[in-house]
Amino acid sequence: MTADTEPPGQSGLSGLSDPSHPSNQSNQSDPSVLSDLDEAALIRSAKARVRRRKLLIHVVQIVLVVVVLGGWQLGASQGWLDTFTYGSPSGVVDQLKTWFSEGTALGSIWHNIAVTLQETVLGFLIGTVSGVVLGIALGRIHALAEVMAPFIKAANSIPRIVLGSMFIIWFGLGQTGKVALAVVLVFFSVFFNAFQGTREVDRNLMANARVLGASEWRVTTQVVLPSAMTWIVASLHAAFGFALIGAIVGEMLGAQAGLGQLIAQSQGLFNADGVYAATLIIAVLALAAEFIIARFENRVLRWRPTQLSESAAL
Repeated sequence: MTADTEPPGQSGLSGLSDPSHPSNQSNQSDPSVLSDLDEAALIRSAKARVRRRKLLIHVVQIVLVVVVLGGWQLGASQGWLDTFTYGSPSGVVDQLKTWFSEGTALGSIWHNIAVTLQETVLGFLIGTVSGVVLGIALGRIHALAEVMAPFIKAANSIPRIVLGSMFIIWFGLGQTGKVALAVVLVFFSVFFNAFQGTREVDRNLMANARVLGASEWRVTTQVVLPSAMTWIVASLHAAFGFALIGAIVGEMLGAQAGLGQLIAQSQGLFNADGVYAATLIIAVLALAAEFIIARFENRVLRWRPTQLSESAAL
C-alpha cells in the first residue's frame, strides 16, 4: 500500500467532514433546504414571541389586580377608607361566604344566579334571532327598510330605563318583563350589525349566484348570510353584555329574585360589600359567556386570516 492510497472506506468518511466535498456544497447551496430551515426557524421564533407576550400580559394583569385589591384592603384596614361607604375586599369575601353557605334573604344564591341567567339567556337568544332576521330582511328589501326606518329609529331613541318601567307595569314582577328588556337591548345591537353586514355583501357575488340559477332564498341563505356572519358574530360579544344589563336593571326596578334584586336590597341596607359581591358574580358570569362566544366565533369563522382572529380576541 502506497502513502497516496487511502484505506478502504476512508474516502466516504472524509467526504462527510470536508466542507469542500461536492455533496456538502450541494446541500449548503440547495435553496429548497435552506428555505425550509428558515421557515421552520421563523415559525418557532414567532411561537416563542407569542408565548412570551401572553405570559407578560398575564403577569401585568395579575400585578394590576394585586395592586388594586391590596391598596383597597390596606386603605380599609388603616382607616384611610370608610368601610361603611367603600367596603373592603375581606368584607366582600365574607359576604360571598355567607351567601354561598347560608343563602340570602331572597333564597339560595344559586337560585338567584339561575334566575338572572335564565332571563339573560332567553333575552339574548330571542333578541339575537329577531335582530338577525329583521336586519337581513331590511337589508335585502330596500322598500321595507324605507318604510320601517323612522319607527326603528324612534324605538331605538327611547331610554331603556323607561322601557324597563313600562315592562314592570305591563308584565309585573315576574321574569317576562326582564326578558323583554333584555330582548330590546340585544335586538338593536344585533339588528344594526346584521343590516349593515347585509348591505356590505358583494353585489357581483350575488349577481353570479343568480346567473347560476340560485333563487332569492338561496342567495340569502347561501351568499348573504355567510357574508354578513362576520358582522353578526362580532355583535354577539356586546349583545350578551346588553342582555345581562337588561336582566339586572329589570330586577333592580322590581323582582322577586335575581342578582339585580340582591344589589337593590344591599343598596337599601347600605351594605357596600353586598353590592360588590353581587357585582363580582355578575362579572364572572359575563367573562364565562365571553369565553363561550369567543370559542363559537372561532368555530364559525374559521376562514378568517389569523391576524383578524387574534385581534378580535383581544
